[in-house]
Amino acid sequence: MKRDNLSLRLKTVANYVHREAVIADIGSDHAYLPCYLVLEHQVVYAIAGEVNEGPYQSALKEVQSANLQTKISVRKGDGLEVISPNETDVITICGMGGQLIASILEKGKSKLEGVKRLILQPNVGADSVRIWLKNEGWTLTQEEILKEDGKIYEVLVADLQEGNQPYTENETLELLLGPFLMKQKNEAFIEKWRGELEQWTKILQQMESSQSPDSMERKRQLMKRIESVKKELES
Repeated sequence: MKRDNLSLRLKTVANYVHREAVIADIGSDHAYLPCYLVLEHQVVYAIAGEVNEGPYQSALKEVQSANLQTKISVRKGDGLEVISPNETDVITICGMGGQLIASILEKGKSKLEGVKRLILQPNVGADSVRIWLKNEGWTLTQEEILKEDGKIYEVLVADLQEGNQPYTENETLELLLGPFLMKQKNEAFIEKWRGELEQWTKILQQMESSQSPDSMERKRQLMKRIESVKKELES
C-alpha cells in the first residue's frame, strides 16, 4: 500500500498508537492500518483480525503484497478471540457501530489483560462506547471528531490508568457528546449535533399523536435531550 493513501480517519487513529507497540486491529478489513503502522516503523508487530472470509482474504493479500508477513499476523476470528491475553499493548477497533464495539470488548474482556490502550472509532453510537469504558474502569483520555468524504467520525482513546474520569456533574450529556469534544466544539462537532437535533425534532413531531404512557415518557426524555444539546451548542 502507499503510505499517503491512508484515510484521514485511520491516520487519526494511527496518531494515538504508542511507538514500539504491539497492536491488534480488530475488524481490520484490508489491513491498511497495520500495514501503515509497520511501514512507518511505529509498531514492532501487528495483528489484523477479521471475522468474514472476504475481508480476511483481502487483508492477507495486502500484507503479502507489502511483503510484511513477518511483521503482521492476519487472523480469522470473531472479535478479540484472535488474540491471547498479554499479547498486545494496543487494540484498535474502527468503522463499526458503538454498540457492536462495546459488545466486542465485553465479550472479549479476558483478552484485555496486558492491553494499555484502546483506540476506538465508532461510526455511530459513541456514547455506548464511553459508557462501557467508564463502567469497566478504562479512562477516556483523548477524543477527536473529524469529517472526511462527507461523513463525520469520532475517535476515542482510553488508557488503563489510575486517575479521575473526565466527567463532571453533567455526566449524562458528556457521555453522549464526549467530554473532550464538548470543550473543542469544532465544525464537525457542531455539524453532527445540529443534524441529530433535526432528526430528533422530526421524531418528536411524528410522536405527537401518540398519548400512551410509554410514548409520553419517550417524548419527555427526547425533549429533555433536545433542550440539553441545543443549550450546549449555543453556549
